[in-house]
Amino acid sequence: MTNPFDSAGSKAPPKPFTVTEGRREIRSFVLRQGRFTPAQQRAFDDRWPRFGIDFNGEPRDLDATFGRNAPKVMEIGFGNGAALRYAAQFDTSKDYIGIEVHAPGVGRLLNALADDNADNVKLYHHDAVEVLEKEIADGALDEIRIYFPDPWHKKRHNKRRLVQPAFAELLVRKLRVGGRLHCATDWEDYAEQMWDVLDATPGLVNRAGPRGAVPRPDWRPQTHFETRGQKLGHGVWDLLYDKPGNTDAG
Repeated sequence: MTNPFDSAGSKAPPKPFTVTEGRREIRSFVLRQGRFTPAQQRAFDDRWPRFGIDFNGEPRDLDATFGRNAPKVMEIGFGNGAALRYAAQFDTSKDYIGIEVHAPGVGRLLNALADDNADNVKLYHHDAVEVLEKEIADGALDEIRIYFPDPWHKKRHNKRRLVQPAFAELLVRKLRVGGRLHCATDWEDYAEQMWDVLDATPGLVNRAGPRGAVPRPDWRPQTHFETRGQKLGHGVWDLLYDKPGNTDAG
């Protein structure tokens, strides 16, 4: 994939939270930073010690990170954090790990988590592939969520999409037996690619059957853009995969 570190030139958070440039076989994002407000900068300054996880490239004890033994749910590319914030309030029995490279979204969620006094959410501001490969032990996650990843809708750019065979295999390794993968997209062509990749990935079983989708689960909130799109006749596809052994329907 192409270099994901091109920035729009906006103010960035302090160095410890920036993404280190490098080359990897798999990319999980392309950086489009956007406007970074003073409030978001203060969020990094004041809220990061409580809610942030500094990437150090070594295996991490997630129970120690959260201070308890609870199911661990990871959301990759949480955007502005609305779904992750909702999930943390919806089910407080689970611990949530969010990964996002766009600083404005991270700053916004840091402030929201402080407003909620949340104690079951931690955030990475880093590349998801590096986090998964270097800091998350195999079998450590109960669930992985990927909601509305960049569709790269031009055919020549499809290779930049996140859901590719090598990435899917990485996700399977990080899920526990009985864990699940939940993807959502509002691009039919991307849903087709997800089916092509995920239905063929060893260790994943589509809960709705081959090339099947499920109704939006109650743990995923409906976004404003999703509501608007549906009014225009656009579809939304929720794909739910189990790593064999999971009998919990939700």
